Amino acid sequence: MSPADALQFFTAAPLLAQADLASGQWNAWTLILAAGWVVRLVVIVLVLASVWTWAIILAKLARLKRLNYKSSAFEKTFWSGTELEELFEQTKDKPDSPFAALFISAMREWKRAPSLRRESRVLERIERVTALTINREIDRLERQLGVLASVGSSAPFVGLFGTVWGIMTAFINIADSANTSLVVVAPGIAEALVATALGLFAAVPATLGYNKISSDIQRFANRMDDFVTEITTILSRNLEGEGDLR
Repeated sequence: MSPADALQFFTAAPLLAQADLASGQWNAWTLILAAGWVVRLVVIVLVLASVWTWAIILAKLARLKRLNYKSSAFEKTFWSGTELEELFEQTKDKPDSPFAALFISAMREWKRAPSLRRESRVLERIERVTALTINREIDRLERQLGVLASVGSSAPFVGLFGTVWGIMTAFINIADSANTSLVVVAPGIAEALVATALGLFAAVPATLGYNKISSDIQRFANRMDDFVTEITTILSRNLEGEGDLR
């Protein structure tokens, strides 16, 4: 479609939609096309926000599922009885999960401070290093969650703005036509309410997705904290001469 054809389509579409409404052919698409330019702009913004929201939700859920799977696999290997030094050599160049990254950061700090192994300072340093690793991973997981929060909180108001504007325009048209029959009033009101419906359509998944993903991230953060505790416990036992690195 050439730019001229597109312009002709967008110019003619509202007129055709208004004709359909006049003939009693009502549907959501016709109502949107027949609405004023402000309402149509609001509808476009809300549709784009909804698409962006779903893209973020699906991507985050897929990433969390993948991270949980890989972390569980590494945790299983960690508790399989393999010596930690050997596991470190196998994974230090290619950590494929946050748990692997935590383990590598802890072991590197352990190997860098042999003179401190008889003191508690080495464990404190390991805890600080792993805390930084956890914070970096959580920061990556929480990226774009602000978009979900913003859409969830603002989309209903954007839709309400479109509705108020559409109702105002509808009443102006009613006054100009000097006709208050339901046939004249109903299409304008229905056009305006489409914006509110789309606002809720965008806001509800964004809010639910934000709550779900935030909860999943918190659970994953708790898993990482527990794993760090397990690592430091093993290193502490080795420090006290009560066990080997496995």
